[in-house]
Amino acid sequence: MTSFASWIVQMLAANGVDTVFGIPGVHTVELYRGLAGSSIRHVTARHEQGAGFMADGYARVSGRPGVCFIITGPGLTNIATAMGQAYGDSIPMLVISTVNPAGSMGSGAGHLHELPDQRQLMAQVSAFSHTVLTVEEFPTVLARAFAIFASARPRPVHIEIPVDLLSVDASCLGPALALPVPDRPAAAEAALAAAAKECARASRPLIIAGGGATAAADAILALAERLDAPVLMTTNARGILAQDHPLALPIWPGGDVGASVMTAADLII
Repeated sequence: MTSFASWIVQMLAANGVDTVFGIPGVHTVELYRGLAGSSIRHVTARHEQGAGFMADGYARVSGRPGVCFIITGPGLTNIATAMGQAYGDSIPMLVISTVNPAGSMGSGAGHLHELPDQRQLMAQVSAFSHTVLTVEEFPTVLARAFAIFASARPRPVHIEIPVDLLSVDASCLGPALALPVPDRPAAAEAALAAAAKECARASRPLIIAGGGATAAADAILALAERLDAPVLMTTNARGILAQDHPLALPIWPGGDVGASVMTAADLII
């Protein structure tokens, strides 16, 4: 028998997860039993908010989603702050939490760490929040999360699992395998050709780079030098061009100086 919790851990490892952040608790103990025999490293925080910010930092540095195991109720409210930061900065984060058994959710009967509606809370700081009620639906939900991380605007995803489901036999799911990930959307050739013509005509081009462009730093540098275009970097984009590069503009785009730079440009990329 392979418990659902152990299969979840195996599935994460099969999809490139090498680190999980969290705090072991009575509701997540089955997940931690699965971690014990896996290749995934666990980093224990002293507070769930800390685990969330660790995952955020991991994702920013590695380019891979930061993953957290979080207990029901207060554990989830604690990590909401870090998820809110990641949501605003478009950082991929996978938060797998527990929730009380399906028949007890929102009952008001005083079950341990019970909240009226965890999903409603998490929906405010995530791309989506989903409650898994059967083991069979988990692979599809996880695939949706990784598809968002890879090919859409990356933001936190919350998946909650009833505590009693974690110990269910998941042998019916078969071996844990890598999920198919869609390609990142690309511009049409005609659009690229039109953009190239605009670049050739421009005499005062300007590039604005945000945090989502950090992975394209080398390409941005090459384009900026080819066009002799200053690069206005938002706070999360600092470092795409070195601070002392003559084309680097590490200023706030919403300020007066940023506005004057944009007004003076005849082409903004």
